[in-house]
Amino acid sequence: MASTHRLPADFLAELLATLPPDAVTTEPSELAELGRDWTKVFAPSPSAAVFPRSTEEVARVVRLANARGVAVVPSGGRTGLAGGAVAKDGELVLSMSRMRRMDPVDVSGRTVRVQAGAVTAAVHEHVAPHGLTWPVDFASKGSSHVGGNIATNAGGVKVIRYGLTRNWVLGLEVVLASGEVLQLNGALEKNNTGFDLRQLFIGSEGTLGVITEATLKLARLPEKLDVFLFAVEDFAAVLRLFREVRAGGPFTVSAYEFFTDRCFARLERHRGLSMPLSARATHYVLLEVEPDGAASLDAWLASLFERGLVLDGTMAQTSSQAEKLWALREGISESLSATGLPHKNDIAVPIANLEGFTAELDAVFGAGYPGWEICLFGHIGDGNLHVNVMKPEALEKAEFLRQTGAADHAMFELVKKHAGSISAEHGVGLLKKPYLSYSRAPAELAALRAIKGALDPRNTLNPGKILDP
Repeated sequence: MASTHRLPADFLAELLATLPPDAVTTEPSELAELGRDWTKVFAPSPSAAVFPRSTEEVARVVRLANARGVAVVPSGGRTGLAGGAVAKDGELVLSMSRMRRMDPVDVSGRTVRVQAGAVTAAVHEHVAPHGLTWPVDFASKGSSHVGGNIATNAGGVKVIRYGLTRNWVLGLEVVLASGEVLQLNGALEKNNTGFDLRQLFIGSEGTLGVITEATLKLARLPEKLDVFLFAVEDFAAVLRLFREVRAGGPFTVSAYEFFTDRCFARLERHRGLSMPLSARATHYVLLEVEPDGAASLDAWLASLFERGLVLDGTMAQTSSQAEKLWALREGISESLSATGLPHKNDIAVPIANLEGFTAELDAVFGAGYPGWEICLFGHIGDGNLHVNVMKPEALEKAEFLRQTGAADHAMFELVKKHAGSISAEHGVGLLKKPYLSYSRAPAELAALRAIKGALDPRNTLNPGKILDP
């Protein structure tokens, strides 16, 4: 593909003059990896990549790129599913992979300051000895970076308990397109001095500034977590059980996840995992709770079976068993990609609208696209569904993408009808940009463009993501 952002001839020489020699690469195999995220739609084609180690080095790179008209794609763990970290048009990739410093934990303030390249799971391990956690958790935590989590306002499996990433970020250090560095809020819990610019950069997908450091808010690490897997009759039963859980069992809900038998079949094929339940069903629920008392929990569980709310169930007796139950949910995305080409959608609707939405969703795919395999899973407690359409073996990839593009419009019309969002947690990037108007009104889109124009007038940072100029 012809590039639209090729670097000026002397730009690399200028970069090398201001950075250590090992901080720049143009090696094709490295660029092919650094220019992609977990989407398989766009071919990566960056011109070069840089690996800064400090905010000051990031500022130098961005300042030079902005002055020379070079497009910059900030890059973290590249685990995104919306094309937000893709460099497909000759851009300069700004990799944060060498910025992994984690400062000592402030135990009394329950905070820790880290660089943007710190891996999510490493942060969890760093703060755990103090009985604390950064409660942002998802299947890709072993690869994702804190900066990427913040830039996409990542969700995950614990949103029902803790909320989105933005709830757990106290302060940010951000490099603007001009190369100026903003220090936003620090470790303050209270700061009522006008606009909260910190929240502007959270979820902006690297289009307004480059996050280089963050002060994270920490939570108490739960002393005990119980994990259950239930088989239920259908999606309506998933929701009935959720209402029962929300009504007030003897626990605090940490996660409420579901997946279908089609998801499990792909997981079984890819990882060889077995279902630890005797009863097979079309829908399964994974529930994680902080228990208030063993006796009352046993009575609550017994009542689920007595009232026919579940067909079968099991409770993890050890941490190893809990990990195996979680693997049934967290291994799904990888298994779908390993056993076929999924067209992914990450949508949200109000919880009260979920049942009606899914009933109509079946009609959309059943009537217009017979024979398609739909793998559905998600975080019911926050209204987030992952709708995966698997490419039929006989259908060419280009034709599949054309057809799913048409199907997306029908589905997003349904999302709009039910007051939902086209993207619950993966962001907009390149993949969801054509559909943004289903979730955002014209006046909102105009406001977003005005903010982008004010902070990045030359369109240097992650151009083409979320919005076109």
